[in-house]
Amino acid sequence: MNSRNFIASLLAVGIAAMACAGCSNAPGYPRQSEEVLRPEQVLDFQTLYKSNCAGCHGENGRNGAALSLNNPSYLAVAGMDTLRTSIAKGVGGTLMPPFAKSSGGMLTDQQVNVLSQGILQTWSRPAQFTSVTLPAYINGPSGDAGNGQKLFVAACARCHGTDGMGLKSGDKTMAANRYAVADPDYLALVNDQTLRSFILGGRPDEGMPDWQKYLSGSQGRALTSQEITDIVAWVASHRIQGTNEPVQKHP
Repeated sequence: MNSRNFIASLLAVGIAAMACAGCSNAPGYPRQSEEVLRPEQVLDFQTLYKSNCAGCHGENGRNGAALSLNNPSYLAVAGMDTLRTSIAKGVGGTLMPPFAKSSGGMLTDQQVNVLSQGILQTWSRPAQFTSVTLPAYINGPSGDAGNGQKLFVAACARCHGTDGMGLKSGDKTMAANRYAVADPDYLALVNDQTLRSFILGGRPDEGMPDWQKYLSGSQGRALTSQEITDIVAWVASHRIQGTNEPVQKHP
């Protein structure tokens, strides 16, 4: 190859290299910061929560159809292990599916950890419970439904009615509203642990108190673990057998 051809070849290579380098800056070409991550590469809590949790638990952890996660009382009792297990494996006897790939979901173990840690870091308030005796999270197997009925009337009837079928207005029973916790149709969708979780954490978005504030007046105190178990036993006694088997292992 003569010198003229050699120089021409070098110029051609240089021009091609410059053209390729300029491609990344061409109009419409995505910048590195704009490139779309593969689903398993997403590790931002807010992004993962919005895509996987907000539809049921609410955009900011509240005002969703499911239990509020933006709830320090619930998170104080549930803890990290419960959150991680629930997200990874789902909640048997409820509408919450498993999210971990190992259980048939779409999220990696790392993404499950990001979600559980993010929920606690964003919405828990551990300093508020340092001097509080926390009740057991897992619902006890030996509830006294008779005692639970009495406790329900004392602690829950002001919102749910003495029979658990909602508040009454005149002769009209509001049995179809969201306060009818003894409605068999509702109980077919939740297990006993979910009932307990609602009592433990309450519903801040609905004005429902947590376990510390149910009993008022001369009985002003928190509910004990056994009392919560008894209330759950009475409410669950209205479930039609076979519509939902209570699951105790997972929340």
